[in-house]
Amino acid sequence: MHLPDGFLSAPVWIARDLAAIPAVGYVVRRAQKGFDEARVPLLGVMGAFVFAAQMINFPVGVGTSGHLVGGALLAYTLGPAAASVVMAAILAIQALVFQDGGILALGSNVLNMAVFGVLAGYLPFHFWGKSRGRKITIFAGGFLSVAVSAQLALGELLISGVPMPTPVLGLSLTLFAVSGILEGAITLAVVQGLEAIQPGFIRKPSATGGGWARGAAGVAAALLAAVGVLFASNNPDGIERLAEITGIASRAQTLIATPLAGYQSPWLGQTGAGLAGIAMIYVACLALGRLAARNRSV
Repeated sequence: MHLPDGFLSAPVWIARDLAAIPAVGYVVRRAQKGFDEARVPLLGVMGAFVFAAQMINFPVGVGTSGHLVGGALLAYTLGPAAASVVMAAILAIQALVFQDGGILALGSNVLNMAVFGVLAGYLPFHFWGKSRGRKITIFAGGFLSVAVSAQLALGELLISGVPMPTPVLGLSLTLFAVSGILEGAITLAVVQGLEAIQPGFIRKPSATGGGWARGAAGVAAALLAAVGVLFASNNPDGIERLAEITGIASRAQTLIATPLAGYQSPWLGQTGAGLAGIAMIYVACLALGRLAARNRSV
C-alpha cells in the first residue's frame, strides 16, 4: 500500500505533498478539540500495535501479500482525528527510518491512508455503529479504508503515466478487494477482543485510559514485532506486485540510507528492528498526545 519514491510523476507527488500539509494541520487541530489527557498512553499503544501489525504480511493470492493497514481500527479506538495524526506519524517513521514508502511520496501515502483511508473507515461506524448491525459496520469500515486508499494510489499511478492495461487493473482491484475483506475481518476480531477484555472499550476508551484493553494491545504489539515477523509472508504486497507486472519496479528510488531499512538490522536482527520500531512509534505518539493535551490547556 505504501508508494515508494520513483513511481509518481513530479507534478503528482508535489501536489500531494502540498495538499497533505494543510490536511494534517486540520486533523491536528481537530484532534486537540475535546482531547482527554487520559487517552495519551492509548495513542502510543495503539500506534505501536498498528505499526507492528503492518509488519506482518499475509498471502492474498497470485503470489501477492497484504497486511493490516489499521486506519479503521485506530479511528474506532482513538476517534478519527487522533487516528489520522497517529497514522501520519507511523507513515513518517516508516519512510524515514525503515525505507517503507517514499519520502517524496509521503504526502500521497499520508493522504491515502492517514486522511481519506481513516475517514472512509470511520464513516460506517459513525452513522450506523449504534445499530444492530454494529459488527457489519466495523467490518465495512475496515474494508472501505483499504479500498479507498488503494483506489487513490492506483489513480495517482495512472495520472503519473504508469501503463495499466484493463486486465492488470482488474487484477490489482481484485487483490486489494481481498486485502480489504481481510482488513475488515481482522479489524472486527481485534475490536471484539478488546471489548471482551474491557466491555465498552470502543465506546468510551478514555474512561480509564484504556485499562486492561490497552495493556493487551501493548503485549500484542510486542509479540507481533518479536515473533510474528518470523512467520510473515515474503511475497510482494499489492503495490509491489503491480510494479512487477507493469515493469516499473526498477523505478523505485531510495533517497537516504538508514540502518533499519526493510525492518532489518545487522546487529539487532529483524526482531530487534521490529521492537525498536514499536518503541519509536510509542514515544512519538506519546509526545504528540502530550503536546495536544498541553496546547488544549493553554
